[in-house]
Amino acid sequence: MKPNRPFLALTMGSVLLIPTAAYAAPAAPAVPAPADHSRVVSDDPVRWTPHVLDGRVKDILLIGDTVLVSGSFTQVSEAEGGRVYDMPHLFAFEHGTGRILHDFEPDVDGTVTSMAPGADGTVLIGGYFRSVDGRPSRGLARLSLRDGEAVPGFRATIDGGNVHRIASDGTHLYVGGSFPGVNGVEQHSLARLDARTGTVDTRFAPEVSEARQGVLKVQDLALSPNGERLAVNGSFTKVDGEDRYQIAMIDTVSGSLTPWATSAYEKPCDYPGLYTYMRQMDFSPDGSFFAVVTAGGPEVKPGLCKSVARFETDDDSDAEPTWSNKTGGDSLYSVEITSAAVYVGGHQRWMNNAKGAVNPGPGSVAREGIAAVDPESGETLPWNPGRTRGHGAEALEATPDGLYVGSDTERLADEYHARLGMFPIA
Repeated sequence: MKPNRPFLALTMGSVLLIPTAAYAAPAAPAVPAPADHSRVVSDDPVRWTPHVLDGRVKDILLIGDTVLVSGSFTQVSEAEGGRVYDMPHLFAFEHGTGRILHDFEPDVDGTVTSMAPGADGTVLIGGYFRSVDGRPSRGLARLSLRDGEAVPGFRATIDGGNVHRIASDGTHLYVGGSFPGVNGVEQHSLARLDARTGTVDTRFAPEVSEARQGVLKVQDLALSPNGERLAVNGSFTKVDGEDRYQIAMIDTVSGSLTPWATSAYEKPCDYPGLYTYMRQMDFSPDGSFFAVVTAGGPEVKPGLCKSVARFETDDDSDAEPTWSNKTGGDSLYSVEITSAAVYVGGHQRWMNNAKGAVNPGPGSVAREGIAAVDPESGETLPWNPGRTRGHGAEALEATPDGLYVGSDTERLADEYHARLGMFPIA
């Protein structure tokens, strides 16, 4: 945290600079408990989910009985097929029936990469878009779930670049991506905003820097269930001047870097166009650990590329993974943790494949595009519905009664479920 950095307060027609020292560190708000399961979901998906007919599903979010789906798609249809609806980049349907909610039809002009629940019946979205319903709204917006309209009191726009991932505890909105600032406030690649108004919180100012290659960016971020820890990953190699190679842990109450650090992601395993091989992260329901999935280049190299790995949530300054599970050559993009399983999605062909080199090595098990891993041992569980691999499954969302999966392909568990499906609790 920058102790002498002023807090920027906006008033009508003026800017007021107040020393940061005048503000006490805010307590972390209570975060709604994540969905949890005591057993693995069924391998037979429900029949009522809508179909996404093109592009990719990037994120899925359940708020109450409303399921929101975002990505780079343009058209959707009901589960039984029939009429095709133009719903670019974002739509909503009723959980349990699949009924598309036509009152919610915002016109977003670009890919929505990430969503988070907002206050008072709203949803927060982030991505590569520049406008909502024809009005400028670069990278960020807050929408009413009732009618899809932008909430007038929320004013946030990134100053160039794109948003890759957002997270919210109901009070704060955390934003990660490749941008120089938000609302004219210099804040490279990582910022915290007021979740209702979009005002930048300059008391939270961790400085990510020194990209390992290419553009400096935060690829993904994950908020712990108690709201006190924020895990971030990306192309950076330093945070607040301290060595943090592609991954770091931040104390959200103080805004400062925690002692937690690992050298596990220092080894290269990609090609020049892939600025970071880090992908999604998720905390366990009790917050005691988190898991990280990674992509990688066309070659199999030492290190944790193309794997899922568990790390404990503590202040270990030389943390090693509790376990890792490698694909042997294929990228993983998404991860979702329950007490029963660590679910991973990508375009993998195998798991338990530490000795594989784009082939099934000793001890490997076939897992086409989706898998479940034991949270304690890291071994692949028997659950094996399969899906057409394509680019990969980039969205997983656990709900109280199952697991949603979003991807860019049409076959899930040997059935037609275009880019979207849901596995109920067994």
